[in-house]
Amino acid sequence: MAYKDEKLHEEKVFKDPVHRYVHVRDRVIWDLIATPEFQRLRRIKQLGTTNITFHGAEHSRFNHSLGVYEIVRRIIENFQDRPHWNNDQRLLCMAAALLHDLGHGPFSHSFEKVFKLDHEYFTQAIILGDTGVNRVLERVSPGFAQEVADVIGKTHTNKLVVSLISSQIDADRMDYLQRDAYFTGVSYGHFDMERILRVMRPMEDQVVIKSSGMHAVEDYIMSRYQMYWQVYFHPVTRSAEVILTKILHRAKHLYESDYNFTLQPTHFLSFFAGDVSLDEYLKLDESIVHYYFQLWQQEEDEILSDLCERFMNRRLFKYVEFNPNKQVADLLRLIELFKEAGINPDYYLVMDSSSDLPYDFYRPGEEEERLPIHLLMPNGSFKELSRQSDIVESISGKKRTDHKLYFPKDFLYAIKDEKIVQEITGILYSKEME
Repeated sequence: MAYKDEKLHEEKVFKDPVHRYVHVRDRVIWDLIATPEFQRLRRIKQLGTTNITFHGAEHSRFNHSLGVYEIVRRIIENFQDRPHWNNDQRLLCMAAALLHDLGHGPFSHSFEKVFKLDHEYFTQAIILGDTGVNRVLERVSPGFAQEVADVIGKTHTNKLVVSLISSQIDADRMDYLQRDAYFTGVSYGHFDMERILRVMRPMEDQVVIKSSGMHAVEDYIMSRYQMYWQVYFHPVTRSAEVILTKILHRAKHLYESDYNFTLQPTHFLSFFAGDVSLDEYLKLDESIVHYYFQLWQQEEDEILSDLCERFMNRRLFKYVEFNPNKQVADLLRLIELFKEAGINPDYYLVMDSSSDLPYDFYRPGEEEERLPIHLLMPNGSFKELSRQSDIVESISGKKRTDHKLYFPKDFLYAIKDEKIVQEITGILYSKEME
């Protein structure tokens, strides 16, 4: 029997709090899960610093990746014998679903910003490089690894397969919304996934939804909207991210200034130098990062030491609403005042902006073209979701942005010049900012 068709002697299951069970019968999937590169995802949290706000959010990208695989497996099961579905794509879909987040690093988005990295690039590099994952995929057939990489990179010619992993209603989003809601303990991210899976239909270039399932999709869209503003963009989580980002910036600056670290930050050196090999990237996970942060609390550099102590012990920055587009003069004056008070504004006065577009209709020519969700009407025609749903239409194409200014309030109490304190607090807490 060909490797791609090989089944396990008996089905393996992973007990899962979201999907009850994750089912594995294919030898290829089982072998991919066993690779060091996939096991590494156990040591990367799904939600980065969110556990500082929601203490239950300790789940990993390993959990999520299995969940996305399970949703795609169920979708494919429902697609059997339907028009437009080619079952030869089954293994490709499941492998891409399982491996879609393979390149995420520790505290992924903060690391990417500081070191100018791209987790999607590293996902491709792991799949196509000298790795256990690549060896398993190439056993399926020569070039299969490239096909999986193309699906994840959204360049594969089969757009239907791509849409299962990456679209405005895909397996990735359906898993992380429910999983993140479960582990954070909030009620926003829940929707009727079973109903959505039942009304999904394969078409030539994307999955569509039977019109009878429109209300379940509305619920999904609103769940996503709520999760972004109540969980993912929570201001306390963003405070921890701000401090984390500044730790990395400070450590990099010290390295470039030939600072003598108490312990050589071996795992970070290639990141500081901007020349990260795949092997070095794979060796850095969140347990290693925490180890260095723990040690750096004792560093002679006061800024690095203070920031690490804050991060490790949850002494976070406070924040105020602040619109940088309307308050440029205020921000520049605050920078001057912080300097006068002996507080380095590069590390202790930080603007952070978050924005989200919950759903959008098709806008050709846009930098990121979003394929809209289409409803399959009883007469066989297709209608774009926001044209049929008043709820979705009300938020469609509307980008919401939130600005916060972060600072260490305890430092303000330590300023000896009362005039500086009054002017700083006067700007920070003025009514114009509300």
